Amino acid sequence: MSNRFSALATENERIAETGHYLSATGARVEIAAALAAARAGTVSYSPDFVPSPTGAFAGVAEVTDEDSMSAARRITESAPGPAHLAVLNFASARNPGGGYLRGAKAQEEDLCRSALLYQCLLQAPDYYEAHRASADLHYSHRVIFSPQVPVIRDSRRDLLGEPYAVSFLTSPAPNAGQLELRSPGRAVDLAATLAERARRVLGVAAQHGVRELVLGAWGCGVFRNDPAEVAAAFAAAMSTHGAPFTRITFAVLDRAAGTPNLAAFQAEFGS
Repeated sequence: MSNRFSALATENERIAETGHYLSATGARVEIAAALAAARAGTVSYSPDFVPSPTGAFAGVAEVTDEDSMSAARRITESAPGPAHLAVLNFASARNPGGGYLRGAKAQEEDLCRSALLYQCLLQAPDYYEAHRASADLHYSHRVIFSPQVPVIRDSRRDLLGEPYAVSFLTSPAPNAGQLELRSPGRAVDLAATLAERARRVLGVAAQHGVRELVLGAWGCGVFRNDPAEVAAAFAAAMSTHGAPFTRITFAVLDRAAGTPNLAAFQAEFGS
């Protein structure tokens, strides 16, 4: 946990409450209307939502050594017009924002520090209640879609003079590490679960007109999913539900040489 990160969370939630902040130049930046729209537009999809196949992905797939929000900003700034972009939140199943308020360091928490996503996640209590009520660490195929959430911080966590908007898809990967601990001596096969969950994520994105996606090493940290298996799951989903998308970016930050996550996605999708 980081005291600095917990302080940033406190500041973000104060900004969300007041609806504005002061930039580094002292300019007042208004975010109330944008945040209200993002909260009101947040939709929680139950496992009963089964998207119809749309066809194979025929756009550009890229694997980049960067974090999710760096990819989102790069794509947004390079777009000739408004980017119909969504980022996958590698989500906690049971706690909005994971350990964001406590200053934890993981992808979901980073998203909540950069964007006012936490406020949107609070609009989907059914997602969290369902997972808290179940002991199954495969979790469910529930997905939360939060549209055009204001991004207020850059990669250094400094407040932006001009916020931009990104949509988010919130979905939990299975907790492979704990499932293995509970099944000693038995292989835990999550390939089918991951592939179906990836199809749900792509289906929800298509439902909301998303055309560009930022995905990545979903559940390959503390949940210990095999990155090659996760990459293969996305590839399988893209073969049947990928047609609506023009570009899919796999942002896989390689924090140390020799880590398997980036290599696995490069092997599946090219470098």
